[in-house]
Amino acid sequence: MRPKNSGLDIEAAKKKKWETTATGLPQINAGLDYQNNFVIQQSVIPGAFIPDSEEEFVTVPFGTKHSMVARSTLSQLIFDGSYIVALQASKTYLQYFESSKKKTDLEVREMIINSYGNVLLAEENISILEKNKATLEKTLFDTEQTFKNGLIEEENVEQLKITLSSINSSLNYTKRLKDISYNMLKINLGIELEEELSLTDKLENLTTSNLDMALTGSSFEVKNNIDYALSTNFVEQRTLEMKLEKSKFLPSLSANVNFGYNAFGDQFQFFTPNQRWLNYSNLGVSLNVPIFSSFGKTAKVQQAKIALEQAQTQLTETEQRLKLQYQNAKSDYEYSVEQYFSSKENLLLAERIERKQQVKFTEGLSTSFDFTDAQRQLYSAQQSYLQSMIDVVNKKATLEKAIGQTN
Repeated sequence: MRPKNSGLDIEAAKKKKWETTATGLPQINAGLDYQNNFVIQQSVIPGAFIPDSEEEFVTVPFGTKHSMVARSTLSQLIFDGSYIVALQASKTYLQYFESSKKKTDLEVREMIINSYGNVLLAEENISILEKNKATLEKTLFDTEQTFKNGLIEEENVEQLKITLSSINSSLNYTKRLKDISYNMLKINLGIELEEELSLTDKLENLTTSNLDMALTGSSFEVKNNIDYALSTNFVEQRTLEMKLEKSKFLPSLSANVNFGYNAFGDQFQFFTPNQRWLNYSNLGVSLNVPIFSSFGKTAKVQQAKIALEQAQTQLTETEQRLKLQYQNAKSDYEYSVEQYFSSKENLLLAERIERKQQVKFTEGLSTSFDFTDAQRQLYSAQQSYLQSMIDVVNKKATLEKAIGQTN
């Protein structure tokens, strides 16, 4: 399950791409302009133009009190280098968010695997601790009865009580950790904390299903890594930024067609049948040719070129870093598998030693210290075995993330 907002950035990027494309397509606008000339502007003309005027110059108003214009404009971009670059950039912009989403999905997948394994680890640990507790309680009861009969020293009983107290403390802590692990898994799955969640899998089964040494034998293709794809996209962005600055040296050409009607009058009667409307239309072409910018555009091109070189250097560094990460992840996974089988054998040996020491202790052939030491060795082997299993699961998830595998 992905986060609720996953994919929304891609949808926004698609809309942004269309927004950029639309700027080069035909644009139609319409409007209505009204003007109330409550003080009409006047002009000076020679008095000779006015009959019976004795003044050398006279002022006369030009215009009407009311005027209105209904207009519409069709405009079309014919050529603009920056628009072509913007179209390319919008595609790169979309690819960036698609790669980012994939990276997020990989990270969420790894977190879910880790939190899922932690829940199984806590459950398995509780099961082992409860089993150890039950065994130790029985041994303690038998030892107390033997002490009451005066056959052993009290120190043997006290030593077992100390071990039992430690197990109870570990058991209580692990139970609390289990609740926390379940809540973390719910968060990563997008499930409400109040909802019930139950896992039917077992840690050992999960570990066995993740034993895949063929994974370490496959060749590493750095191009399949999502971080490499993001770095490549960053280089493409810097390349387009340099193209954009260079495109500003090119001329731009656009055209527009205007249609409209004018109406004038000393009375506001534009919407009456007697109102006279005068139509007009025109075609315009605009050519803009950059000539000299005091080398400002050249400086911007150089800045973009430097940024591109930096991005290319970062891409090379990313490639080397990812190869090293893969080698580490591969080595860690191989080591976790080796540790799993080694810990499994050590656990069997520790169980045999503990059983032998328990028999010797019960029969009075060994001290409580020998028995306690064997118990501690067993408990340590149990924890090492549990940790080796969860390491196999987590290290494989890390390796799959490094090679870009999602299944």
